[in-house]
Amino acid sequence: MHSNLIIARMEPGSGADVARLFGAFDATGMPARMGTVRRQLFHYRGLYFHVQDFASDDGGHRIEDAKGDPLFRRISDDLKPFVTAYDPATWRSPADAMATRFYAWERTA
Repeated sequence: MHSNLIIARMEPGSGADVARLFGAFDATGMPARMGTVRRQLFHYRGLYFHVQDFASDDGGHRIEDAKGDPLFRRISDDLKPFVTAYDPATWRSPADAMATRFYAWERTA
């Protein structure tokens, strides 16, 4: 499994709106197209954390391939009033907001 963590800023009180947008998006075929098997959204003191889990290591490439899809562009536009770049000076794409994992542990059976 592969995971991405995107960090951004989120407008206070907008969690329900963001959840509604992703609920509609995740009800389409886009998660399967991107290889997404789980999405989790968190907020903490004005920050937004978006964990996206993929069944395989090619999730990043599949997201890049999906970025031109109208559904992908629409959710990106719809999120703009609620979620903004953590560092607008360096943000060009979601890849610029992805955290780098430096430790992982998994319980074995």
